[in-house]
Amino acid sequence: MAAVAEKLYPVEDVLALGFSHYIIIIFSVIAIAWGTFQAKQVAGVQMYQEKIRVNDNEEEKAEDTGAVFPWTQEACFSQMKEVAKYVNDGAKAFLIKEYSMLSLFCILFSGVLICAVDQPWRNDLKYPKFPYTTVCFLVGAFTSMIAGYIGMMIATICNVKVTYLCCVDKVQGFKIAFAGGQVLGFVLVGIALLVLEILILSFKPSVMGMLGKEATQAQLQRQSQVLFEMISGYGLGGSTVALFGRVGGGIYTKAADVGADLAGKVISNLPEDSPLNPGTIADNVGDNVGDIAGMGADLFGSLAEATCAALVVSGTSWPLISTAGAVYFPLMVTAVGIGASFITVQFANMKAEVDTKLRTQLIVSTILMTVVCVPLLWTLPLQLDISFAGEDF
Repeated sequence: MAAVAEKLYPVEDVLALGFSHYIIIIFSVIAIAWGTFQAKQVAGVQMYQEKIRVNDNEEEKAEDTGAVFPWTQEACFSQMKEVAKYVNDGAKAFLIKEYSMLSLFCILFSGVLICAVDQPWRNDLKYPKFPYTTVCFLVGAFTSMIAGYIGMMIATICNVKVTYLCCVDKVQGFKIAFAGGQVLGFVLVGIALLVLEILILSFKPSVMGMLGKEATQAQLQRQSQVLFEMISGYGLGGSTVALFGRVGGGIYTKAADVGADLAGKVISNLPEDSPLNPGTIADNVGDNVGDIAGMGADLFGSLAEATCAALVVSGTSWPLISTAGAVYFPLMVTAVGIGASFITVQFANMKAEVDTKLRTQLIVSTILMTVVCVPLLWTLPLQLDISFAGEDF
């Protein structure tokens, strides 16, 4: 008796984009543009010496017999610019050295990925003869470095501008500090999302095209898994740089902090962050490269790996990969989150105390994110057919 032929499905109907790529790309570009605009706002702050408010407490001035602290507008302005330059130069030097070592590690690890994962020489028709996983790993690592560097650069610029504005008007100081935070937040998410979308759009035709024009359900599911497993190299690259950036920068900042305290407080009996202690410069450099550059890379790694993991799991579900736009649900959630965040940050301009502004934004963002995610649920099929722990979902 002749075997019944399996039903064939058009390859182009699987992992169809639908309207998802419009949402993802548009909101990614908006995030990058808004972050760039905020960076220009921060960089455009002009500092004027005559507007600086100095400490006019005569008793404290009399106690400062060694002239440790500046007591005139000219001295304050000069010292602000001098310290800002030291911190900026130190942060750049650290990141250049760290990223040089990281680049070497990533190149060596790429060889491991080619030999252990991609294996372009194997005779398996399901796998392409191109090291897609390795390419995604290198792209993820490079993007993570960019995210960390952007965070560090805007922080070192923003630090002195906020210090100056807080001497003039603390409300303006808060606005510029908040703008500096928006640069890292929006640009990081926008770049991470846009690059991931570009990788999927670039690799999908060649990987899925290996099946021809039509294929069985099993073949299409397997090839979708292969595609997203290769794309997951993007998350691996981001996490690798985040690990070294977070840990390496953290070790540096703690070592600098302890070293400055030991040298200043214990040995020389200097107060906390005394201008006479040069170790405080290293401490401030550590705060930028560890808590900011490291956190930027860490946030990028978390976003990339979580999204890639969701895509890998989604690739095992036939209803998801056969429904237009459904498999890209994790990317769309992040994309509409950019829109919700854009509306939320506008509440920073409301007339209220700083803690009230932040609390209001937390509440508004929670409500907005819940609302904007509801329409996306209509892109998902009713049944996912994902097996986990012996149960089907």
